[in-house]
Amino acid sequence: MKEIKSRSNCPVSYTLDFLGDKWSLLIIRDIMVYEKPTYGEFLCSDEKIATNILANRLEMLEENGFITKKVSPDKKNKFNFSLTEKAIALVPLIMEMAIWGSRFNPPGLDPELMDSLNEDKEGTIIALQEKLRSALQK
Repeated sequence: MKEIKSRSNCPVSYTLDFLGDKWSLLIIRDIMVYEKPTYGEFLCSDEKIATNILANRLEMLEENGFITKKVSPDKKNKFNFSLTEKAIALVPLIMEMAIWGSRFNPPGLDPELMDSLNEDKEGTIIALQEKLRSALQK
C-alpha cells in the first residue's frame, strides 16, 4: 500500500490525501448508504472497481482508521467492513455531494433518501450517523 504523506497543514489538502480519489469515497458510500459490508458486494457496485484497487483502498482505509474489518459470523474466510467514527463524521460531506450530484445528474439519490434530505437534512444526517454508530456497538 502506498504511504500517504501530508503535503501541507491545510485541512482541505489533508482531507484530499485520504479521500481525493473516487474509490475511497465510493467504498465509504457503499458501506454508509447502501449497507454493503463485503469485498464481493463492493465489486458489484455500478462503478466496477478493479480487484487490485479495491484491495488497496480497503487496506488504506483500514490502516488510516476509516473502516474496521471483522471475520464474517456466517463464513470464516469472509470479512465484513464497517465504518469507524472517523468515517461516520463524513456523513454530512457525503450527503452534500450526493445532493449536488442528484441536482446536476438526475435521477440521483434514492428518492426516499432524497425526500428525507429535502424535508429535514440535519435530522436525516443525524439519524444516519446514529444508525451507523449503533452498528459499531455490535
